[in-house]
Amino acid sequence: MTTLLLVRHGLTAMTGPVLAGWTPGVRLDERGRAQAAAVAGRLAALPLAAVVSSPLDRCVETAESVAAPHSRDAGGTVDKVEIDERFGEVRYGDWTGRPLKELAEEPLWRVVQAHPSAARFPGEDGEAMADAQHRAVAAVRDWNERITAAHGPDAVYAVCSHGDIIKAVVADALGLHLDQFQRIQADPASVTAIRYTELRPFVLRLNDTGGDVAGLLPKPDEGDDRKTGSGASDAVVGGGA
Repeated sequence: MTTLLLVRHGLTAMTGPVLAGWTPGVRLDERGRAQAAAVAGRLAALPLAAVVSSPLDRCVETAESVAAPHSRDAGGTVDKVEIDERFGEVRYGDWTGRPLKELAEEPLWRVVQAHPSAARFPGEDGEAMADAQHRAVAAVRDWNERITAAHGPDAVYAVCSHGDIIKAVVADALGLHLDQFQRIQADPASVTAIRYTELRPFVLRLNDTGGDVAGLLPKPDEGDDRKTGSGASDAVVGGGA
């Protein structure tokens, strides 16, 4: 019943008009730092077992803000932000650093929009969208096992990553083909919460940018029968209350 909080990094000067990708040195701007502080405040009340980040600066900065209230000095259990390259941005290859308006004129743009599972970005370091999803989902599975082993089945942890990576992980959790992942939104500094159980994941929040987060913690009586998977993994018929 590990709960994953996917946090997108805050705004940078390149967010929106330019495809930043793996461009080095892209840090949060003033707006992004304020967003990171705000999301850290929202998540401060949750007992985070770990905070993991993409290696890119804008994510690390956001993750450090999220981790600060959960450090051992603050009475928490987080020693440091863990870096996992598998949560790094899609490698956009030759598209990196180019304006989105310009990229929208490329033939590949329509493939990315309508058939992303077939898209591979150009250039020596260009990555296929399907490969990016595979590495990110594999990382989630690995961290779920690691967090559960160290902190128990009800642990909550945060991963700071990028829009397309978050959308790809959500698509997997929803059982959607990657070609449908463009229907999912992940805004800067948003929180998306997924609870992983033995039978299925539950998407608890999607692209959440405000409000109380107490409901993200497992209820005391939730999943009493973890040996068989019933309870924790069962969906409520009728929607529940």
